[in-house]
Amino acid sequence: MKEELEKILTNLKDAGCGSGEVEKAKQLYESGDAKALLRYFRKCRCSRMEELHESQRKVDCLDFLIRQTVKTLQ
Repeated sequence: MKEELEKILTNLKDAGCGSGEVEKAKQLYESGDAKALLRYFRKCRCSRMEELHESQRKVDCLDFLIRQTVKTLQ
């Protein structure tokens, strides 16, 4: 059980979850509420997806600047 928990916590850290998120998941795991833990994992996933989309918007802005600059140079 301890080994499984350590794997979960390591995976959450690798996924970019902060210490507060990791601690919350640890508490849910230790409480034995698998459904609540699953809901929490999904919530964390949604947060990571929002971060991904925000990063994509930033890259899109840079792509626009690159295209505009290339047009200017031609």
